[in-house]
Amino acid sequence: MLTTVKNQQITVHNPVGYPPKVSRKQPASRLSSLDGKTVYLIDSRFDDSVELLKQVQIWFAEKMPGVKTVLKSMASYYGKDDPELWNEIKTQGHAAIIGVGHCSTCAPAVSTHAITLETQYGVPTVAIHTDKFVKVVQSVTRMGGLAQAPLVFVPQPVMGKTEAELRAYVEGNDPYTGKPVMKAIVDALTIGLAASVPGDEPYARTTPRLEEPVTEDELHALFEKNLWTDHLPIVLPTEERVAAMLRGTSRKADEVVGRMQPTPNRGLWEYTVEKVAVNAVMAGAKPEYFPIILALAATGISARGSTSSSAAVMTVVNGPIRNEVNMNCGIGAMGPYNHANATIGRAYSLLSQNLQGGSVPNETFMGSIGSNYTYNGICFAENEERSPWEPLHVQKGFDKSASTVTIFHGNRSTTFCLGLRKDHWREHVKDMLLGTDAITAPVLVLDPITARQFVERGGFDTKAKLIRWLHETAEMPAGRYWDLQLVQNYIYTKATFGESPKKKYLNVPDDTPVRMFEESDINVVVTGGEANGYWQMMGAHHKATVSVDEWR
Repeated sequence: MLTTVKNQQITVHNPVGYPPKVSRKQPASRLSSLDGKTVYLIDSRFDDSVELLKQVQIWFAEKMPGVKTVLKSMASYYGKDDPELWNEIKTQGHAAIIGVGHCSTCAPAVSTHAITLETQYGVPTVAIHTDKFVKVVQSVTRMGGLAQAPLVFVPQPVMGKTEAELRAYVEGNDPYTGKPVMKAIVDALTIGLAASVPGDEPYARTTPRLEEPVTEDELHALFEKNLWTDHLPIVLPTEERVAAMLRGTSRKADEVVGRMQPTPNRGLWEYTVEKVAVNAVMAGAKPEYFPIILALAATGISARGSTSSSAAVMTVVNGPIRNEVNMNCGIGAMGPYNHANATIGRAYSLLSQNLQGGSVPNETFMGSIGSNYTYNGICFAENEERSPWEPLHVQKGFDKSASTVTIFHGNRSTTFCLGLRKDHWREHVKDMLLGTDAITAPVLVLDPITARQFVERGGFDTKAKLIRWLHETAEMPAGRYWDLQLVQNYIYTKATFGESPKKKYLNVPDDTPVRMFEESDINVVVTGGEANGYWQMMGAHHKATVSVDEWR
């Protein structure tokens, strides 16, 4: 334990990862005029984006009739590249307008596609976003090597607005720059952009290993000012404490563990074993926990991902290491009652925040309402000994003797229940399934009492049988299913191009039952201390199950 005296100066490690190398790119040449030219309007296929672009098309028809416009939707969802469309624009068009970026993931994608068109296809392009994402897309264009990429903003929201309201956006002023929206768009395609010049990289390639020595109070203020904390007290990562943490693994301190970013297209930051150790110390973790924390860091999956839906992670530890580090899988397993559970989860959250280059509202985090789960990522161990089924890691292909950690992502929808009633438990479970958001399949988190009830009352003597029944039970009429906004955004766009199992439900009568979740996406975890048969159903994607042993 570090002891200090007032005004004693202390040296600590810097907790931030290493920024990606940025390669400067050059924009496409601009047009002298749009008259007689073909301008493509590219719909990103997110939340009524096409409706705004229709108003842009009408404006051109009325105000600049010499411009031919072609309105096209991307082939799949906004996050996927569309080289076939880009080639069409290059060969048959002269310029492009792409939009609308109005969520934490689609806004970066829209600007990334615009940079692709500019720099790889030679097409002058302007991206339209809503004003909530100014800092987000400015960061994306810097990291994408085209800081001067043109950006035009309209008010938030676009979704659900009338034609008249969207027309007012188009005919109004950009709420960020104050310039008329359509003038800004035309200028972006016809006025030359500044060339990239040496020295305009957004970040230095290096991050300090150590901070300058100052007092303990000054260090706490520094970490808080730089947003390196979760605004709860931290353990200062002194050289002594970080060295002790590093003794929890056989890996070298300078070994690269992985790369992480808050959302696609923001740039992958790199980090070493030592950088992970710094954040583990800050969280209050012990060296014996460090292999689990390294395994989490190595996945590259952020516990502080930037999504406007305010997603969070849930981590489940399996195998012998649960008992070696005294993790809780009994009463209060998902609560703040165990040092290992609490600090491993917090370490994962802090390292995600710092090693990816930040998690700052309005900049690198856009969760609209946020989530209390992001404090420690709901970290717990599975109660393998009291489960009637094989453990989660065995279900995922590992030997029972292996130690693993599993990451689930989402946790935006949660329902809970007490046991299974004799007569109508099937209907009760179906109600819970329909209350799970349709794009993140259910994870059943069961107290052992309820797990045994599923065996006794349902005959589900294997997890596979229970999962098959859940898949068959979670049905919704097609009309209602396809009308869900999340389904429209993420499933319909893929299904229309044959990229989703749900393609078989396209163009069916509205009363046709749709099985909402694929068997492969449903998961079951047993934890808890049998104080009662309470259980939860959480909407979450299985992202990874990885070995802890290789990080010992």
